[in-house]
Amino acid sequence: MASRSKQQIDWIILSIYLALVFIGWTMIYTVGYGKGYEGNFFEFLKNPVGKQLIWVVMALVVMFLAYLIDGKFWRTFANIIYIACMVLLGLVLVLGKEINGATAWFDFGGGVTIQPSEFAKFGTIIALASYLGAYANNLKSLKSQLYAFSFFLVPMALLLLQPDAGSALVFLSLQLVLFREGLPGIILAVEVCAGAVLVAGLVTPPVQLIMVLAAIGVFVLVWNTKKRPYWFSAFVILATAGIIGVQYDEAMLVLAGALCILFGLGIYQWLKKNRRQATLVLGVFIIASALGSVANIGFNTLPRHQQERILVWLKPAEADPQGAAYNLNHSKMAIASGGLTGKGFLEGTFTQGNFVPEQTTDFIFCAVGEEQGFIGVIFIISLYIGLMMRIVFLAERQRTDFNRLYAYGVASVLFLHFFINIGMTMGLMPIIGIPLPFLSKGGSSLLAFSIMIGVLLKLDAEK
Repeated sequence: MASRSKQQIDWIILSIYLALVFIGWTMIYTVGYGKGYEGNFFEFLKNPVGKQLIWVVMALVVMFLAYLIDGKFWRTFANIIYIACMVLLGLVLVLGKEINGATAWFDFGGGVTIQPSEFAKFGTIIALASYLGAYANNLKSLKSQLYAFSFFLVPMALLLLQPDAGSALVFLSLQLVLFREGLPGIILAVEVCAGAVLVAGLVTPPVQLIMVLAAIGVFVLVWNTKKRPYWFSAFVILATAGIIGVQYDEAMLVLAGALCILFGLGIYQWLKKNRRQATLVLGVFIIASALGSVANIGFNTLPRHQQERILVWLKPAEADPQGAAYNLNHSKMAIASGGLTGKGFLEGTFTQGNFVPEQTTDFIFCAVGEEQGFIGVIFIISLYIGLMMRIVFLAERQRTDFNRLYAYGVASVLFLHFFINIGMTMGLMPIIGIPLPFLSKGGSSLLAFSIMIGVLLKLDAEK
């Protein structure tokens, strides 16, 4: 039986995993090179690069142990594993150590810390797969949808208490598993629109945002009325008045006019028996206006450093280049300086000069861009894309719902980590402290993803 399992292991995923882990430690080594990390072996193990090497060895052992465990174990104890992870997320709020403003780590002394949120991702994936594997046909009912959503809303709530919004955001990726199993696509569309309004509300005054939403609402109602030219003129007048009013600081007057036109047109549509359309447009307008206003109020209550992170992302031209934008600007310069082939291993000036803060964790991708250049970057990205595509391929060939759902969960979490981390090093995404799997320094993330890969390989070997 052991020989058969060995023959069925997916060597493509295993090879990519080992390659990424090796490249990750190599990049961490190059960031620390020349900083006193080149002493004898025992002294070497005491510095950050040496400690990461210990984590790498532990990750390989943990991945192998996870592969040895029978697949039935994970299905049987999925809920227990999930509950244990939630308990740890609760305990860290009381017993955890605060680092960078978040109480998210257990400190075991000697510089050894464990972040339970990384393992909670694995626990949530396996519990969600267990639930959906048993009740996959019920996802069209509201009760089953709410129950499925609760699996990742609970850890998200606990993480927001730390606060660790970055890790909480990762759990939203598990919605892709739900859509794969038949969750209506309209829910995703609503979430995307709500997210757009929330982001816009962060940096847009409520009066201006509500004015824009009112104009959109008027346009939608006008487009669906029989007397389109007549009502379209009202929309043009509204837009023109809005531009003039904002220019001369008469925004409140223009807003009042916009609301009168919107609700007047809504009442007209109601009287013309277009009640469903009028109710939908006015309802969406009210909810969107409330979301945008709440987002703006919430933004103004955030600590200054968190506000600056958001402004660096949404308004980079207005950010202080020596303050909040320092990390991002130097990250971009480091990647751009690599050119086509890079400066060479241990030859990166930005990397060796420590110009990019947090380069071993959040900005490890900069070291790849500077020293290995465009070719190295494409190679790393290809490895990640190849890994995710292979996981999806494995998911579709599984014979049980649990195996398929678990594989999609791993691919979803891996994708969001990959997308956000690389995006934030180039200014495409906000800097929210999400590590790059297998490459970033940190034992918790490496161990958790290694367990995910080990279990995935085991389930596939037993298919």
